[in-house]
Amino acid sequence: MGAADFAFYLFAITVVVAGLFVVVARNPVHSVLWLILAFLSSAGLFVLLGAEFVAMLLIIVYVGAVAVLFLFVVMMLDVDFAELKGQMSKYMPLALLIGVVILMQLGMAFGVWEQSQQAESLRAAVAADYATPYNTSILGLLIYDRFLLLFQLAGLILLVAMIGAIVLTLRHRTDIKRQNVVAQMMRDPAVAMEIKDVKPGQGL
Repeated sequence: MGAADFAFYLFAITVVVAGLFVVVARNPVHSVLWLILAFLSSAGLFVLLGAEFVAMLLIIVYVGAVAVLFLFVVMMLDVDFAELKGQMSKYMPLALLIGVVILMQLGMAFGVWEQSQQAESLRAAVAADYATPYNTSILGLLIYDRFLLLFQLAGLILLVAMIGAIVLTLRHRTDIKRQNVVAQMMRDPAVAMEIKDVKPGQGL
């Protein structure tokens, strides 16, 4: 067994075990930490496949943003997880049924599994060839050269979707005092201020 095979089995077993502990962990903070470990192990598998760009995206986006956001939300919000877990018992039969269906599908898939004769050569071809550019360079050329217009249009669509979500969810409450900058700038000092002539020893 070579170093690549050992790394593959190590990352694969870590992903499966971490995914299992994400579900069965009693503490939600521990679940998020196991999820981060699963993401990191998945990134290692992508590196072994030669897709280092996807691995870096997985670490930056999911571990650096999504998982950390989950962690902060779980730690900062005062959520009664005992009450939430108490309500999960009524959905247990449906969850078991879905689990049995998934296991049956996996059994059917692995039952007809046949290893291709070209599998060994394809796995050997995954090793990086330093004479050719990396897939990150190729993806950069495709996105910012050949498909630049489509890439910019996709970004514009996401921007419009983000603005639409903000507009749809924005609600102005009448019981909250808000600052009106325009009204403050356009106010008349003669009306806004009142001069009081206070007599000595009289007070207001």
